[in-house]
Amino acid sequence: MKAKTKSSKPVSRALKRPAAKARVSRPAPPRANRADAVLTEIIRNGVLAVTEEMKTNLMRTAYNPIIYEALDFTVGLYTASGETVSIGLGLPSFIRGMAETIKAKLRHFAQVGPGDGLEPGDILVTNDAYTTGSHLYHFTFTQPIFFDGKLTAFVCTMAHWNEVGGVLGSMTTDIYSEGIQIPIMKYQKAGVVNQDLVEIIKMNVRIPEKAMGDLRAQITALKTGERRFTELLGRYGREPVLDAIRNIMDNSEAAARARTRTIPDGTYEAESYMDDDGVEVGKRIPIRVKVIKKGDEMTIDLSEIGKQVRGFYNSGPSTGYGCAQVAYKCLTSPTDYPVNEGSLRPLKVITGGGTVVTAVRPAAMRVWMTVPMTVVDTVFKAMSQAIPGRTIAGHFADLVSGYVNGINPKDGRLFIGGTGGPMGGGWGAKLNEDGMSATVCQNDGDTHNAPCEQTEVKFPVLIRRHALRQDSGGAGRFRGGLGAEKVVEPRCNVTLGTQMERVNCPPWGLEGGHSGKGNQITMVIDGKERNDYANGKVFNTRLKPGDSFTLHSGGGGGFGLPQLRDPERVAHDVKQGYVSNRVAREIYLVACSDDGVLNDAETQRLRSAA
Repeated sequence: MKAKTKSSKPVSRALKRPAAKARVSRPAPPRANRADAVLTEIIRNGVLAVTEEMKTNLMRTAYNPIIYEALDFTVGLYTASGETVSIGLGLPSFIRGMAETIKAKLRHFAQVGPGDGLEPGDILVTNDAYTTGSHLYHFTFTQPIFFDGKLTAFVCTMAHWNEVGGVLGSMTTDIYSEGIQIPIMKYQKAGVVNQDLVEIIKMNVRIPEKAMGDLRAQITALKTGERRFTELLGRYGREPVLDAIRNIMDNSEAAARARTRTIPDGTYEAESYMDDDGVEVGKRIPIRVKVIKKGDEMTIDLSEIGKQVRGFYNSGPSTGYGCAQVAYKCLTSPTDYPVNEGSLRPLKVITGGGTVVTAVRPAAMRVWMTVPMTVVDTVFKAMSQAIPGRTIAGHFADLVSGYVNGINPKDGRLFIGGTGGPMGGGWGAKLNEDGMSATVCQNDGDTHNAPCEQTEVKFPVLIRRHALRQDSGGAGRFRGGLGAEKVVEPRCNVTLGTQMERVNCPPWGLEGGHSGKGNQITMVIDGKERNDYANGKVFNTRLKPGDSFTLHSGGGGGFGLPQLRDPERVAHDVKQGYVSNRVAREIYLVACSDDGVLNDAETQRLRSAA
């Protein structure tokens, strides 16, 4: 066969036409997405299923209750460039942390020598606090997914290990005292585990069998994610799946921009504070935020937040970005799933260097999680000026945990734990709704407080009481949620440490609503009650059988003036024990019996006299 040649006819016709005007060169239009709406929806549900199965398998195979009961972990699926496709939350603050960790790993392996880049069968690891943004307890494993010989995606999992070396129960003032640090490296190369690394980790933790069990659980989650996402790629094709993911992100972005446009343009500011850093007791840490809304975009400026501190209340830059993103998503697209990069594109975040949410080495990071959730609360406080119906009063914003360690008399081995994980507290009221009671703090999202019975089975402690804390919710037309009280009695000699915050900066109310009660710890030692822990921080305190400590979580702030609350609702609160008769009468101006029978005439007199 002869090779085909171009015809000369089109050329001769072109010569006969009038000379055309010079054309400006324009870039080719982007390739149209091939994924239609049906495939996009299939993939949307598919990626959600991937991360949910990763989450389930991690929970079912982990060794420590902080993972399988408290759910202190996060799993995720990411693009080949590290953009978030779907997250199985755990911790909302890791909306940014894992994505930034993947990007850091990509940068690292782009700079290594020939032959040491990423390949099928690799699994990467780090717990570097300044990369993940959190503390060293968070080991983060990442696996690249290759399909048709091309890097196509990543799966990632972060989980809280119970301990990673370092000191227990006392203050730290630099990262080196907080445990083993693992730089970005390969846990597994081309399918072969780096056994030297495993041995180094085992030698640097106190309970290696549990650490290794949790490590294997995280690897199981990665394998699950790789298998399930590869099945999607095999069924629908690499490019159609990636096109569908782009559609999902674009749709999320459009929804976020539409909701952002409903917020009045303007600059909104608010301020709060943290009690102190545990080293300079009583020295407040300022939390100042500025939100600038213009059109369909928002800027959250965190540059005026207090500088990093000597105590261990710092977090890294990815957490600074993350808490701004959590606030923005709650304000614009709280129900859009999967959580993905598209819904965050309209947001710009400004951070200063070396603040408590953008700390640099060697800042101590062990209690990284407390400041960021107060930052989110303060953003909501600022936006209450513009959109009161979409914000919330302050919440208790702390884990309210006691960290107990000692030798278990049952087996003669070290135990770490014993209070049941993060304790629930009160969330702020909304414009038309009471706050939630005894609910885990905002940083911990889907995490749970473990059942008392399970805590008592696994640790040598007795939970004497776990109940709602009366009058802890801020009064308002809508009441703040109630905090809780947990009384813990050790059954052997133990060492207790707590790092409680927001004791002196209680959860604020909005629109005339009252503040909730702050967090608190009290103790009974040798039969004497002690209430002198004004900043909620206790380090290396020895307790013995017969002693006890009580964790008091704060309540949420109220919304609106208390005297506008429906008297029937106040009487119901009194009947349930949520509100005392004294507070009902003095604050809400409602008269009722202790069993909730309303006295209408006396209530009308109290309110008309106000």
